Amino acid sequence: MRYKDLSGKEIVNVKKGARLGVLGQTDLELNEKTGQIESFLIPNYSWFGLKKEGESIRIDWQDIKKIGEDMIIIES
Repeated sequence: MRYKDLSGKEIVNVKKGARLGVLGQTDLELNEKTGQIESFLIPNYSWFGLKKEGESIRIDWQDIKKIGEDMIIIES
């Protein structure tokens, strides 16, 4: 799967029932040797999404349970 296929999907935590963000507004941690995605870093926004605040939320690749047409379901 390519990054462009993932971009724009909402990331939802199934345990908390919470929307965490949209992929495309996130940073990626890549393995330099293999080129595989290790984790997503979702920034914490405030002020109506205008200002980054606090620490980012880190989602490891193994926490992803399902990648659908519109959403990425995680369980962490």
